[in-house]
Amino acid sequence: MLIGCPKEIKPQEYRVGLTPAAAREAIAHGHDVIIETGAGAGAGFEDAAYEAVGARIVTTAAEVFAEADMIVKVKEPQAVERKQLRAGQILFTYLHLAPDPEQTRDLLDSGVTAIAYETVTDAHGGLPLLAPMSEVAGRLAPQVGAWALQKANGGRGVLMGGVPGVGPAEVVVIGGGVVGTQAARVAAGMGADVTVLDRSLPRLRYLDDVYRGSFRTRYASADSTAELITTADMVIGAVLIPGAAAPKLVTRAQLSTMKRGAVIVDVAIDQGGCFETSKATTHEDPIYEVDGVVHYCVANMPGAVARSSTIALGNATMPLMVALADKGWRQACLDDPHLLAGLNTHAGQLTNHAVGRALGIDVTAPSAILAQ
Repeated sequence: MLIGCPKEIKPQEYRVGLTPAAAREAIAHGHDVIIETGAGAGAGFEDAAYEAVGARIVTTAAEVFAEADMIVKVKEPQAVERKQLRAGQILFTYLHLAPDPEQTRDLLDSGVTAIAYETVTDAHGGLPLLAPMSEVAGRLAPQVGAWALQKANGGRGVLMGGVPGVGPAEVVVIGGGVVGTQAARVAAGMGADVTVLDRSLPRLRYLDDVYRGSFRTRYASADSTAELITTADMVIGAVLIPGAAAPKLVTRAQLSTMKRGAVIVDVAIDQGGCFETSKATTHEDPIYEVDGVVHYCVANMPGAVARSSTIALGNATMPLMVALADKGWRQACLDDPHLLAGLNTHAGQLTNHAVGRALGIDVTAPSAILAQ
């Protein structure tokens, strides 16, 4: 199989879908790899590193899309990229279709077989291809939130850890999964006073047992959320419903109850965001203000630490990429039901039920696709 990796073109996206190590692995399995020139530069991987393992460098993304049997990326294909996809081709990348009807329609029209990193599952009920970037985004959230809290950026001018005689920042993390746990760990490590909200009592018990009071936990009722945001200096949205649009847990009306200059960091923005006032921003222009509350809603947060993120993502995606190349998508999905969970579109059919519910599109079950 010919595996192609174009350069990412989403604004300020410096990650790359294939590391030289992943390219070496694919080539060792008998596959060919083409890389658009400069695709890895933002993550510190020069063209020569790919050539050294046997990959071929091409000058344009158009060559990659035209030649490759499988396209491996990081972010969802942009409009100009979607026009180059075709039936019979595999697209292996993050998609986040639920809040993006235009992309969904374009993928269906193209006929491409699209497998989304964020809906691939594992035997433990986790999302193994989303987890590395969730860890990165979670650890970044308090860091970027602390920057936004600075007065020059519109924040309250509160130091995360305080100083002797001055209390620390109050941080509320909505969601105790991978993102929320990493955010709470880092915020607590910075000296902040942290509370994590979640609806799973077993998860709350786990956090209490493992982190032993480094931060508090509360059950995520509407009342507790409404109460805690009134005193928070920073609220981190870390909610995920796999494949589906994020629920809106803080309304526009509730912003008026928050402190002026408080900061919202919406890590769920890839799935539409969990605050009613959230809208996607970029690293170039990351924040905006609504009713005196600073919003940080960058849709590709891990792109800020592109080298760490690329290596972490490559470690997770490489075995499945090789399986898809070795077996073809159909046999690979027959052999691995967790990979089949990643199938979002095939030959003009939508195959993810959460996306179908969010967008009002009829869905064909993945098992029915395999039987065709």
